[in-house]
Amino acid sequence: MTTTTWTNATQLRRDWFSNVSRDLLAGAVVALALIPEAIAFSIIAGVDPKVGLYASFIIAVVTAFVGGRPGLISAATGAMALLMVYLVKDYGVQYLFAATILTGMLQVIFGLLKLGKQMKFVPRAVMVGFVNALAILIFMAQLPQLSGASWVVYAMMATGLGIIYLLPRLTQLVPSPLVAIVVLTGASMTLGLDVPTVGDMGELPTTPPGLMLPQVPLTLETLQIIFPVSATLAIVGLLESLLTASLVDELTDTPSDKNQEAKGQGIANIITGFFGGMAGCAMIGQSVINIQSGGRKRLSTLAAGVFLLFFILVLGHWVSQIPMAALVAVMIMVSIGTFNWSSIKNIRRVPRSETAVMVTTVVITVVSHNLAIGVVIGIALSTVFFSRKIAQVVFVDTVLSSDGSERTYKVAGQLFFVSVEEFLSAFDFEEELERVTVDLSHAHVWDQAAVNAIDKVVLKFRRHGADVELLGVNEASQSLLNRLAIHNEPDALEKLANH
Repeated sequence: MTTTTWTNATQLRRDWFSNVSRDLLAGAVVALALIPEAIAFSIIAGVDPKVGLYASFIIAVVTAFVGGRPGLISAATGAMALLMVYLVKDYGVQYLFAATILTGMLQVIFGLLKLGKQMKFVPRAVMVGFVNALAILIFMAQLPQLSGASWVVYAMMATGLGIIYLLPRLTQLVPSPLVAIVVLTGASMTLGLDVPTVGDMGELPTTPPGLMLPQVPLTLETLQIIFPVSATLAIVGLLESLLTASLVDELTDTPSDKNQEAKGQGIANIITGFFGGMAGCAMIGQSVINIQSGGRKRLSTLAAGVFLLFFILVLGHWVSQIPMAALVAVMIMVSIGTFNWSSIKNIRRVPRSETAVMVTTVVITVVSHNLAIGVVIGIALSTVFFSRKIAQVVFVDTVLSSDGSERTYKVAGQLFFVSVEEFLSAFDFEEELERVTVDLSHAHVWDQAAVNAIDKVVLKFRRHGADVELLGVNEASQSLLNRLAIHNEPDALEKLANH
């Protein structure tokens, strides 16, 4: 066996077969949790339940092979379903299939452009806010199942939560959520309880998905209809997938390939569109179930997809008997496990600005029910706070010569549009001097506002009869000054007045 072959075999074993039993069990639990959600998201999008179920099966199976984050669960999601409503309502489901294919193509392009690496610019406060908001949304999504329900539903949910949290103290051989689902389903069928079941959510498909072409005209008008929807789906899907991948990275203390995940999501959506499915992305709730149930490798993701199809085609009659109370208990466990409780416990220890970013991200996301909007506003607010902090670390020290004719201003820090006001306030333009030296050895000039501020300093001193010299300008700052500065031009004063 060559070294390359041995390395590939080791990699294959590590990615797929190093955690077989727990991956298969976790996949089974995830598959059961996928069924009601896929049906519910199909209803949100205004399509037949099989569209969401087929999509969940195909996306899970494809991302198991080509995704960048082992253990990540991707399927039809609520965030994506909300973006499809008007396309389906106005143009029909065939346009949704075409939009799904285009969504995948855009995501593959994003992956090839290596946009996944840009995740490093998402601050931790935004990540925590995203996770907390998602936990709240998962919990809120369960409330319709409890509103107006009988005491039996509440009792079954409480029993389910008891099994989920107490069973691991006795044994961890079998995932406790799976035990809760089996026990409650058995009790419901044996006692003939009148409670809502998975079957009440919609009819399960009886045949596997088949290859098809979207029945839409291949015209520029079609592209104009589906492109805005596809572009939004591609961005929201990648944002949610990459943030979920980062969360799984933290939960498992292992890295992921974000660019490969972007390409994997794209390939999965392209294939889904050709099999009559809706666009999807990573699911944080199901991914957390998978991790908490012991799933770690690609086999758990593949198992989730395969078990899903098996359950709906072969065991459809039994699956339809699962009480919704059992799945609500599982999702409440997910909600509790997803929420970052330390962010509440340590709220007085972290900087107020980070707390403000976290809370803002949570509030915007929960109110809008749109994770992308919450994250974007959180990043924008974090950028504002960061700029303010950087602006406050501009230091200007001055030294007057022994004869009082020359003053040196030593500047340290980042000069940009936020810090120029503090920079300018450090200079005394009324002081009578023959010579002024501005030492920029420990400063960096970032933008046009900073260049304009330096022009003002130089020209104001010159207007009072002093010679001005700039020292220690680094190469990048000098390049910007050479292109934008006007203080050495003949009509500099007039140009400055016009700025």
